[in-house]
Amino acid sequence: MAAAAAAAAVGGPQPPQPELPAPGLALDKAATAAHLKAALSRPDNRAGAEELQALLERVLSAERPLAAAVDSEEAAAAGGGGGPGAAEEEALEWCKCLLAGGGGYEEFCAAVRAYDPAALCGLVWTANFVAYRCRTCGISPCMSLCAECFHQGDHTGHDFNMFRSQAGGACDCGDSNVMRESGFCRRHQIKSSSNIPCVPKDLLMMSEFVLPRFIFCLIQYLREGYNEPAADVPSEKDLNKVLQLLEPQISFLEDLTKMGGAMRSVLTQVLTNQQNYKDLTSGLGENACAKKSHEKYLIALKSSGLTYPEDKLVYGVQEPSAGTSTLAVQGFAGATGTLGQLESSDEEDQDGSQGLGKRKRVKLSSSTKDQSIMDVLKHKSFLEELLFWTIKYEFPQKMVTFLLNMLPDQEYKVAFTKTFVQHYAFIMKTLKKSHESDTMSNRIVHISVQLFSNEELARQVTEECQLLDIMVTVLLYMMESCLIKSELQDEENSLHVVVNCGEALLKNNTYWPLVSDFINILSHQSVAKRFLEDHGLLVTWMNFVSFFQGMNLNKRELNEHVEFESQTYYAAFAAELEACAQPMWGLLSHCKVRETQEYTRNVVRYCLEALQDWFDAINFVDEPAPNQVTFHLPLHRYYAMFLSKAVKCQELELDSVLPDQEMLMKLMIHPLQIQASLAEIHSNMWVRNGLQIKGQAMTYVQSHFCNSMIDPDIYLLQVCASRLDPDYFISSVFERFKVVDLLTMASQHQNTVLDAEHERSMLEGALTFLVILLSLRLHLGMSDDEILRAEMVAQLCMNDRTHSSLLDLIPFKNPNPKSGIIPGSYSFESVLSAVADFKAPVFEPGGSMQQGMYTPKAEVWDQEFDPVMVILRTVYRRDVQSAMDRYTAFLKQSGKFPGNPWPPYKKRTSLHPSYKGLMRLLHCKTLHIVLFTLLYKILMDHQNLSEHVLCMVLYLIELGLENSADEESDEEGSVCGPERCHDSWFPGSNLVSNMRHFINYVRVRVPETAPEVKRDSPASTSTDSLGSLQNSGTAQVFSLVAERRKKFQEIINRSSNEANQVVRPKTSSKWSAPGSAPQLTTAILEIKESILSLLIKLHHKLSGKQNSYYPPWLDDIEILIQPEIPKYSHGDGITAVERILLKAALQSRMNKRIIEEICRKVTPPVPPKKITAAEKKTLDKEERRQKARERQQKLLAEFASRQKSFMETAMDVDSPENDIPMEITTAEPQVSEAVYDCVICGQSGPSSEDRPTGLVVLLQASSVLGQCRDNIEPKKLPITEEEQIYPWDTCAAVHDVRLSLLQRYFKDSSCLLAVSIGWEGGVYVQTCGHTLHIDCHKSYMESLRNDQVLQGFSVDKGEFTCPLCRQFANSVLPCYPGSNVENNLWQRPSNKGLQDLIKDVEELQGRPGAFPSETNLSKEMESVMKDIKNTTQKKYRDYSKTPGSPDNDFLFMYSVARTNLELELIHRGGNLCSGGASTAGKRSCLNQLFHVLALHMRLYSIDSEYNPWRKLTQLVEDMNSQLGNEEQQAEVPILYHDVTSLLLIQILMMPQPLHKDHFTCIVKVLFTLLYTQALVALSVKCNEEDRSAWKHTGALKKNTCDAEKSYKVLLSFVISELSKGKLYHEEGTQECAVVSPIAWSPESMEKYLQDFCLPFLRITSLLQHHLFGEDLPSCQEEEEFSVLASCLGLLPAFYQTEHPFISASCLDWPVPAFDIIAQWCLEINSFTERHAEQGKALLIQESRWKLPHLLQLPENYNTIFQYYHRKTCSVCTKVPKDPAVCLVCGTFVCLKGLCCKQQSYCECVLHSQNCGAGTGIFLLINASVIIIIRGHRFCLWGSVYLDAHGEEDRDLRRGKPLYMCKERYKVLEQQWISHTFDHINKRWGPHYNGL
Repeated sequence: MAAAAAAAAVGGPQPPQPELPAPGLALDKAATAAHLKAALSRPDNRAGAEELQALLERVLSAERPLAAAVDSEEAAAAGGGGGPGAAEEEALEWCKCLLAGGGGYEEFCAAVRAYDPAALCGLVWTANFVAYRCRTCGISPCMSLCAECFHQGDHTGHDFNMFRSQAGGACDCGDSNVMRESGFCRRHQIKSSSNIPCVPKDLLMMSEFVLPRFIFCLIQYLREGYNEPAADVPSEKDLNKVLQLLEPQISFLEDLTKMGGAMRSVLTQVLTNQQNYKDLTSGLGENACAKKSHEKYLIALKSSGLTYPEDKLVYGVQEPSAGTSTLAVQGFAGATGTLGQLESSDEEDQDGSQGLGKRKRVKLSSSTKDQSIMDVLKHKSFLEELLFWTIKYEFPQKMVTFLLNMLPDQEYKVAFTKTFVQHYAFIMKTLKKSHESDTMSNRIVHISVQLFSNEELARQVTEECQLLDIMVTVLLYMMESCLIKSELQDEENSLHVVVNCGEALLKNNTYWPLVSDFINILSHQSVAKRFLEDHGLLVTWMNFVSFFQGMNLNKRELNEHVEFESQTYYAAFAAELEACAQPMWGLLSHCKVRETQEYTRNVVRYCLEALQDWFDAINFVDEPAPNQVTFHLPLHRYYAMFLSKAVKCQELELDSVLPDQEMLMKLMIHPLQIQASLAEIHSNMWVRNGLQIKGQAMTYVQSHFCNSMIDPDIYLLQVCASRLDPDYFISSVFERFKVVDLLTMASQHQNTVLDAEHERSMLEGALTFLVILLSLRLHLGMSDDEILRAEMVAQLCMNDRTHSSLLDLIPFKNPNPKSGIIPGSYSFESVLSAVADFKAPVFEPGGSMQQGMYTPKAEVWDQEFDPVMVILRTVYRRDVQSAMDRYTAFLKQSGKFPGNPWPPYKKRTSLHPSYKGLMRLLHCKTLHIVLFTLLYKILMDHQNLSEHVLCMVLYLIELGLENSADEESDEEGSVCGPERCHDSWFPGSNLVSNMRHFINYVRVRVPETAPEVKRDSPASTSTDSLGSLQNSGTAQVFSLVAERRKKFQEIINRSSNEANQVVRPKTSSKWSAPGSAPQLTTAILEIKESILSLLIKLHHKLSGKQNSYYPPWLDDIEILIQPEIPKYSHGDGITAVERILLKAALQSRMNKRIIEEICRKVTPPVPPKKITAAEKKTLDKEERRQKARERQQKLLAEFASRQKSFMETAMDVDSPENDIPMEITTAEPQVSEAVYDCVICGQSGPSSEDRPTGLVVLLQASSVLGQCRDNIEPKKLPITEEEQIYPWDTCAAVHDVRLSLLQRYFKDSSCLLAVSIGWEGGVYVQTCGHTLHIDCHKSYMESLRNDQVLQGFSVDKGEFTCPLCRQFANSVLPCYPGSNVENNLWQRPSNKGLQDLIKDVEELQGRPGAFPSETNLSKEMESVMKDIKNTTQKKYRDYSKTPGSPDNDFLFMYSVARTNLELELIHRGGNLCSGGASTAGKRSCLNQLFHVLALHMRLYSIDSEYNPWRKLTQLVEDMNSQLGNEEQQAEVPILYHDVTSLLLIQILMMPQPLHKDHFTCIVKVLFTLLYTQALVALSVKCNEEDRSAWKHTGALKKNTCDAEKSYKVLLSFVISELSKGKLYHEEGTQECAVVSPIAWSPESMEKYLQDFCLPFLRITSLLQHHLFGEDLPSCQEEEEFSVLASCLGLLPAFYQTEHPFISASCLDWPVPAFDIIAQWCLEINSFTERHAEQGKALLIQESRWKLPHLLQLPENYNTIFQYYHRKTCSVCTKVPKDPAVCLVCGTFVCLKGLCCKQQSYCECVLHSQNCGAGTGIFLLINASVIIIIRGHRFCLWGSVYLDAHGEEDRDLRRGKPLYMCKERYKVLEQQWISHTFDHINKRWGPHYNGL
């Protein structure tokens, strides 16, 4: 048997039919399996084993030819007719049978599952899966849980969030390495403790034999299918094809892993067993197929640039199979080492960097480990080769899932992790070449995050497999491929190489999987410690970091604008953050205690070495190259952060880790260059480099980068400043900022390096930088909580912030940003509650919806507002202004300071002792000279100085006073010997004493044109006075640059004597003035000021008064004892000066005395020179300007208030409730014609036939009315399968059923007069109340059509915005020329009786309504009618059986009136109790609408035969003739008519304007019918006994005088009449149960009758109000009926209201009541003869419609999300990508889903038309946002679910629990009911039917 199988296998691709058992014989398979199982169970099972092997060989080899066939596209032929899949399926069937050992496969699965000891969940998911992360329970930051485990565990009150997986992941429930056990779910808590029985041996015996063959078969398949891609064509297509074919096999394996722990351990054995692998794969024996596959495997290895080490064991004794000898790759000897080889296989390197690359690489390959790490792979087990192919095929999802599903098996986990590490270099190579690097990255991380998050495992692999070496080396090699020469500093001779940010590797972030793995393992302490101890690794890592040092160099464009703005800076910042800073934070997190000092020393040592190499490589001496800057100095930042950590946490001596002075000088240069460049960029000096340079400056300080970029830079500069000579440092700063030339006493100067326009902002920049440098304490002694508080205060001061934006804006020292872990989030919450107040979200009606915001507490503004921190943290300069504005507002409001305050001075936390040297900067002469000079210049009004400069100067003086040395010698010992030119200025270096030192003369160099030169004071006198005044005999000279040079020389000389040659002569030329400039001469200025005197004069200048400063201690000596005085803490410059003088006085008695002296001398006018005429002119000019400015302000204010009042009257867009619109008409009784203002041409006049005026209206179809239901309980949104919403009880459904019932039994034309339509898709007309001439409107539309830029509405559809108030509209409703609101004449009561009026009405209706002649007005009337019809869909207006019948139009027209009246009633809350003409009334257009409708309805005269009016008001003699003929369908009985519809028909059939009397007459007549209907309904409602009782009692009173007005009599008569027919029969027993058992009391009957009639009275009253302009009275709810009745004239005027009100008293019968009722009842009886059931159903029931509501939503959003996000769509049965649910009816739809598209309409749009006649309100499940569809437009409305901090979470990005916000939902519902979506929401866009 074995031989046959082997032969078959060798035979190659012959159709393998004879060997296979017939496919149909499943029994046969089972029998074979059972037989084999028995054979194998025997103690001596060799025979069984051979038999099984042979069978498997046969079954599984059957697949071999297919693999070849796939490649050669002849699959169908080769498969023996069974198609490509048949043989595989057969093989799978065999495997299943064999595994089950003859039993059923399903039962086998169940049996294995029973032995599942796994205490882990281990559920694997792919991208986009919704999972949870709980920070309270997680040990590792990457911990995640599947939804099921999360909901089954207890996480109440924890800090958790839901997230959509980016790369895929696995559930950690049950794994105590990654999470705390308290968070395990119920299932995985129990499993861990209970004992699982042992697995019986025979259960899995077959698996152990079958699976190795199966997996080998899979591997052979993968080998066979892989073809090396040709150089240019990627072979993804072929790879995918192979993978598709393998789908069933891999799925089979995946299913096996899901059987639980028992099966997993068998699989682990199979996958890791090396013997199995060797036996099966070595490619031995006579099997050609196997040989071929082994060769393919070797070729694949070779092409991957990997070697297969020669190893006798592998090949056994036989000679190596063909082809191997050629493949044994020669050893890589030689200096170029491994990298040369790698380079060639990459084929990407440009020629340019070849030579350089070689040099760099030689240096690198000295590391001995490289070769083994990078290029040797040796597979010893199935697992290893499977992973190899998984990588080769670029991580197919199925394979990844299979490999991960196995992870709960501990043994497998270790083996797999080691295999993964072994293939790490290969993964990197594949990733670099991949075309789908994004997908591949995600899949790699999907695997690695599962392996490396576990500390125990990571430690083991680090120890046993050199994990760290491998990772660092692989990263290094990866970056090697994209290095270029650095152009920083010395372009020609630079030896430094940096990464090229333009390369795909960096641009596409391809490196992130590897970097994120590295960050992940560094988060484990044990691993990080190994890294920090290993010197070799540190050297390599610093080498890696130096590739990023100086990348993305910017060179300032000086001539023209750069052509192409490169966006590479994104890549550069991302690379530094992810590849350098994140690992740094990871390492720092383990250097927290004293014991870890050694690590810091190591890092600092190698960092400094790398920096020294870098300085050498770029040939750096002392001056940075001009006009270039790089923002990337990761080496500097590593050094800085480790220094900070050493001092803060490890108690290291700072000096022990600092280099020599020379190195410090070099270190400070580049960070300082960045600070100066920031100022240049903000001064617009880099504007020719494009916007991207601004982008870089912003990113550098942005919240995610600042703590890895600007903070370490500033800290490093602080360290340098504290250790270098202060004079040197200060002069370096001013030189870098290019403002040295500005610092002169002369009024004019020349700046050779800076344009005049940039001087001011650069000076501000330099001073601001010094202030930040000297006052920032982030790394100099603040605790973490203080830092957090300062950061938070700074952010809150700029703007109120939401909770999430605060979390985002505050830079956390965060080791792993991807994990989303926030260290110490508890302290975050407590600090937040300490500094801020929560402002709950507010809802301005119709305004934008606010989020919950945090705003600083008052005491924070008072004590903690820190402008320095704000400046440091602002990305946009405007935020600084915003913070100051808010501060100003606070001071005004709290009454602390009325004017414009200056930034307050904030006390600083004390400095850590190591950094005390920093304060020497404040006490160095250079700074004092600068401060003195600037104060003088400001006092003298020199140009280019600003308030900001003064502010910073005072800030620095104050800092100096706060941080002065303690002892201060009062006697001034002069320093011996004038060794430096600066010594002549000030005697010492202490600011306190220098402040009082008088400077008399200063020698300055000025251009010859300067005013100073003109003064020719005789030299002799000046020298004499000089001599007498000062022993040195010369004036002061100040040269910063010379000073700095000298200092530099000193420092260098200290370190090396021959360094004189170092200072390059080049630099001197930079400072020499260009020839064109005027010559400089020397002038001597007389100054005679000290800093103190300048300050006092400044006080006078600022306050604008002479002698304004008076030392406060002269009045109140106390002030000197308790100096902290609140009055000085906030204020402007004057306050600042006073505060400084007070502090100066406090610090020394001398100063105090001198201040008093200066104040005693009556100070001469401030500028000592006389005011020249020219200056007087400028002063006048200033004054004039000031006055003009004030005038302008006043005008503007006036204009604004006018505008406001105009807006208040005109604008009425936002809230339909609270505003009073402009009156449409000017209602003055004496004017006979209405006058309209046209908002376009501005003329006013009446509307006329030939030039009609119209109202701006918006027509929209509405189904709001149809959504009314008759129960008070609002419907809930379904959140389980059981809850379903059925639309049977909606108003629309009930009316539909009624109409179709009528149409079944009665004449169509009559049916269409008996009801109203428009409950669904009715047309609602609303107006903003503005009018315009129709011809003006046409030209306006024309201009809109030509204006292309309008979005949001479509002019072609007639849409526009009202020219005045910009409200959305789409039509114009013509105003009927005629009287003002129906003039008095029509209101006068005539004295005609009811009968005469009835005749009038009939006569008037009879007159044919000829359409008025062809005037402009009539044309407009016609066109607006067309608009109204087109507003709604055809199905909502055609109800007639004969399409296009006029009855249809007739019905539609009066229904439009009905819809508008009903909707207005709903807007008033469903009743008219509030009365009054509400705003809706004022803005109503019903009057105009009525004219248009009436005009059209009168075209269709109703045949007087059928006019219902006759049936209501006349007795018909011969009833039988009407009812007799059976054939033709009868008319609808009058009692089945809807009375409100009749009212509208009667009124619209009358000629307009209508006479009030006629109106009242119609109402009276209809009320009799309505009342009768109420009685009939009541009689049907009650049971037989009640009926007979009533019949009896009423009959007795029939002959009393007011019988016709007694409901009892009438009811009894109705009952007796209807009893003649079959209406009451048919009841039998079943009816009685239905009837409510209430006993009817007279009160309840009266209430029933009133409720029945109320809806009619309300609509009628509204109508009367609109037609005749009468106000509606307001009333209590219980008296609504009587009030409306009397208002309508139904109640006689003399009616007394003492005794209880009886509705029947309103009746006024036109003909004897009993006769007409009898006549009406007869119609019904004759119908019920035949259709008793329907006869009853058609009786109009009491209408109890409640107000329409949207569905009620659950409190917690998670409830909705969990049910709907996995729910399948009922149409396409798939789970939609974007599920949505309709909030009106609860229908579940696919948003944008092409699956449910019908005739080019996507499902949401379609549903919005069917459910809301074009208006849809949908909740997007995956985004928690509501979207509104209105016709052809849509807009995002916002969310009604907010988190605990009152914020929306659009797209559920944060995944925090969301709760229903009732106020928002109310707002949404209100907008829906009032149809104001179009007006309130501003951002509309077309949806093109694609939603």
